[in-house]
Amino acid sequence: MTDSALKDLQRIPGVGSSMAAGLLSLGIHSVTALRGQDPQRLYDRLCQQQGRPVDRCVLYVFRCAVYFAENTVHDPEQLKWWHWKDRS
Repeated sequence: MTDSALKDLQRIPGVGSSMAAGLLSLGIHSVTALRGQDPQRLYDRLCQQQGRPVDRCVLYVFRCAVYFAENTVHDPEQLKWWHWKDRS
């Protein structure tokens, strides 16, 4: 893990050092690398890597992270990870 990759990923709202490390373990080394990613696939791969289900909130953060990476202008509400929760 490089410090610069961790710092870049932590620019994403809701992404701290632990979440950034998870993204690095999935091969995501920058915010721009999230463009075009499928948050569900990232989440499923992380669960598989860890050999157990991961807290569902991680999926919501991944959704927010992809939104952040794919847009230059951000709706402040969509930068809150809980905005990306599953709708029932």
